[in-house]
Amino acid sequence: MKGFKAIFVRSVLQIVRRPIYWVAFFLLPLFCFLFLADLMEEGLPIKVPAAMVDKDGSAISRELTQKLGGMQLVDLVTNCNSFTEARHKMQEGEIFGYFMIPENYQADLLAGRSPVITFYTNMTYFVPASLLFKTFKTTALYTKAGIALTAIESVGVDGDAVTSLLLPVNIEARAIHNPGLNYAVYLCNSFIPCVLQLMIFLATCFSLGQEIKYGTSVKLMQMANGSIIKALAAKLLPQTIIWIVVAIFMESWLYGYNGYPMHGSWFWLTVSEIMFVLACQGFALFFFGVLPNLRMSLSVCALLGILSFSIAAFSFPVESMYSSIGIFSWILPIRYNFLIYIDQALNGIHIYYSRIWFVGYIVFMLLPFTMLWNIKSNMLKPVYAP
Repeated sequence: MKGFKAIFVRSVLQIVRRPIYWVAFFLLPLFCFLFLADLMEEGLPIKVPAAMVDKDGSAISRELTQKLGGMQLVDLVTNCNSFTEARHKMQEGEIFGYFMIPENYQADLLAGRSPVITFYTNMTYFVPASLLFKTFKTTALYTKAGIALTAIESVGVDGDAVTSLLLPVNIEARAIHNPGLNYAVYLCNSFIPCVLQLMIFLATCFSLGQEIKYGTSVKLMQMANGSIIKALAAKLLPQTIIWIVVAIFMESWLYGYNGYPMHGSWFWLTVSEIMFVLACQGFALFFFGVLPNLRMSLSVCALLGILSFSIAAFSFPVESMYSSIGIFSWILPIRYNFLIYIDQALNGIHIYYSRIWFVGYIVFMLLPFTMLWNIKSNMLKPVYAP
């Protein structure tokens, strides 16, 4: 049998018969979706384990301990007797930080000798440690302000005058489009598509590399009557359909089931996901044309897919990167998916202002046409180099 339909059916049977495709198309993406959703279910880490080292034991230090324990982001799981004990607990992973009140804290405070409060956080775990550091710092500052307020009021100064002196400028913060400061809104909408991009890269290169490895690419070209475009289109079409279904499920799951902010058009975001799948396949196909070898193409695509998590500027703006590094963020399809997500889902702006990112998708789709000659040559004369 020859022709587009025959190659399409052959590709479908390969997917059905090989468990590795089921893992790549369904199990791994769904596992990553559910894992990240469960991890970020609360929006951000709460009740981070911490310890208190109270060397003073006075009424003021006990009050400070009670205030810190009532904070939403802190869970004072233990009271340590010394700096060394708290440090060992942090090194063993039992706590992420500890708050230390020095000896004679109350006496020095009332005498105006400015006692020093020290707190330590384990920045190996960046997010929980950062939240813990913020809570420790806030507690220390408000404690200092409270003591100063009490001392000044005791000499007869009006309370309103003291407040304006200690806090001359009031700060009103407004978190636009994410008022709950939900980490999941940001992380899931960037990391999950990045996982999808990685899987598309690997599946595309693997399916084509297998044809050359086992010498079946010659039969594939015969079925396509020598047309490399027909061979690749029919070979990859079943995968394209599966990836589009997975991408639309991802979109529905994020914005529908989880209720993440959607201030723009569902239509254009769906178009973006479909074009994102095609752009990822085109990108992988281009690198397969450059390196038509199973091992090499998989290695390059895996490397680029993993690096996308850092150089696609999810958490660090391109403008602040070294120019030699920041330029690489623009050669990845996930970067354009991320920018369209910000424009359409978060900001809800007109599609006119996102048009350039869709042009980026089209460029990725056209990239493989520059390497079709090399792919065809290797398909007709397959040489497997392990």
